[in-house]
Amino acid sequence: MRTLFEAGASDLDEGAPARSLAHLAEQAAWCTPDSCGAAATVSTGEDTAEAPTAVTHPDLSALVSVQWESGEGPIPTALDSGRATGTDDLLHERRWPEYRAEALQAGVRSSATLPYRRDGITLTITVYGFRPGLKVEKGCTATDVLGELAATGLARERRYREALAEVDQLDTALRTRPVVDQACGILMYVLGCDPDTAFDTLRRLSQRTNRKLSDLAGALVRTRGHGLESELRCLGDRPRDPGRATARSGAEPGRTPAPGVGHGR
Repeated sequence: MRTLFEAGASDLDEGAPARSLAHLAEQAAWCTPDSCGAAATVSTGEDTAEAPTAVTHPDLSALVSVQWESGEGPIPTALDSGRATGTDDLLHERRWPEYRAEALQAGVRSSATLPYRRDGITLTITVYGFRPGLKVEKGCTATDVLGELAATGLARERRYREALAEVDQLDTALRTRPVVDQACGILMYVLGCDPDTAFDTLRRLSQRTNRKLSDLAGALVRTRGHGLESELRCLGDRPRDPGRATARSGAEPGRTPAPGVGHGR
């Protein structure tokens, strides 16, 4: 039989954030004496309104939402400071008026928020109490150990997914490279240009038509460039920078060519 810590960590590794956060919130509430509920959030420093959140009771959703909307409360404060944040008695709290009003309306008198930062991810665990005096600090407590394990699991899962994405990108690049090379060969033949110019032309045509480079290269290989000769030549003749344009026109910077220059007269 797995301990609750082992269960929490493995759930976070299985790639189901919503279920994992819900399980984490339930375990945090269960581990904290005198707690009436808990909430867990995951933030990456972007839009906090879209931060995944789990609560053990529907009334607690409003407590989290009011903090995202107002930008004030124990969760935003803990995110900014990186330290545990809470209040012994919300009845006498003056720091977060909107959060205080919402909490008292829900019957919550005290709360504590613990933040855990790992590789650009910040996990917060907030526990709530119906009575004053609820305290949860960082240290060797069950809730804190659970948070440490959960944050480590989230960071490991993120690194794993990033590695998978990178491998997928490399695999795609390796599979499409031969097609891109063939397409460049066709452009070199049609335009009579070097490999660098051929690739630059293919890239600009991809941007111009809003098509993936690999898809465009595949289409060129299938058609052997038929039907695109004039457009390809137009792109191939277009200079890539002003300096080259000046050199090809035969004029010096800031001067207009004399009549007849470049026209064979």
